[in-house]
Amino acid sequence: MTAPLPLSQTTNELGFVHFLTQTDAVGLALFSTLVVMSVLSWAVIVGRTRRAALATRCNRAFLADLDAARDGQSLDRTVEAHAGRAPLARFAHAGLAVHARLAPVLGASELAPAQLQQSLQQKLDEEAARLESGQTVLASIASSAPFVGLFGTVWGIYHALLEVAASGQSSLDRVAGPIGEALIMTACGLAVAIPAALAHNAFQRQIRLHLAQFEKLADELLLRALTAEPR
Repeated sequence: MTAPLPLSQTTNELGFVHFLTQTDAVGLALFSTLVVMSVLSWAVIVGRTRRAALATRCNRAFLADLDAARDGQSLDRTVEAHAGRAPLARFAHAGLAVHARLAPVLGASELAPAQLQQSLQQKLDEEAARLESGQTVLASIASSAPFVGLFGTVWGIYHALLEVAASGQSSLDRVAGPIGEALIMTACGLAVAIPAALAHNAFQRQIRLHLAQFEKLADELLLRALTAEPR
């Protein structure tokens, strides 16, 4: 009768690498799916973080110059100067372009502010869609990655139990190792899902703050357009 391996030697033989080398095609496919999810999630997180930081700096510079604009001409120059970089300036430029085109035709009638408001709302919807870019990916990964990992764990436990049954040895040291390895997939699923969920919530709050800035700017542009002298 063969003596059982020491616990330290058995533990060294088990682990993440051993699990990957011993798993079947389904287990490797599930692990590969989690790797792709993780890479995609971090690509979205890094890309959105960099874009948000750049947009925040440009918006602050634009708002500082906007506060210094006292008349319609300086307002136009400020918007033109920042429209290529600041999202708020791009938003203002679209609204003012419609107002400049319609004001000579509609004059001071009630249709002029209504048309400007409609244009600003359309641009606000476009900016909201741009800000939401990547959120669906993060939400999908955050919600599905734990289940992919759980599926991998269930599949690993199933095969581990089949091997134990085939060997005819059902002692704890024979069962605990393979089952412990199978739990690695659940840990991988959580490791992918948690950053995606945290980033999704953080970006969602950031989107609400940006949309509030857009709405505040829209109100200011409407007020300035109604009170500005003809240019």
